[in-house]
Amino acid sequence: MGVKIIIKNKKAFHDFEIIDKLEAGVSLVGTEVKALRDGRVNLTDGWVDFDGFDVWLKEVHIGHFSHGNRNNHEEKRSRRLLLHKKEIAKLSHLVASKGMTVIPIALYFKDSRIKVEIATARGKKQFDKRESNKQKDVNKKLRRVLKER
Repeated sequence: MGVKIIIKNKKAFHDFEIIDKLEAGVSLVGTEVKALRDGRVNLTDGWVDFDGFDVWLKEVHIGHFSHGNRNNHEEKRSRRLLLHKKEIAKLSHLVASKGMTVIPIALYFKDSRIKVEIATARGKKQFDKRESNKQKDVNKKLRRVLKER
């Protein structure tokens, strides 16, 4: 079956400098899985919080399932991430010591499981964003010139 991408957080690449990526499982309830199959999700405001050896995905909006009943899930509830203790310790050390943050980059189906790709990131300043936009324009022009030849 492979990987089927549900959503990517494109805004994260604009607002943050991505340092390292990691794959994690997500603990979900039934109607959330059905809503994800419909593509009712928004990652742009999402972030990861540490509570001891528990890791939580916060502020990720998963809309209500259209055919759900009164037992539908809360849209912005905290969802537990499934990681190994060594991975949790590494991430929490980076956040505590180097002032980085952990954000969700992508949400996807991997075989029959739902995975989230999280990344340790450092926030960009406004001038960093302008520099990266200039670099993208230069690379785009370079590819266009190489394609014409």
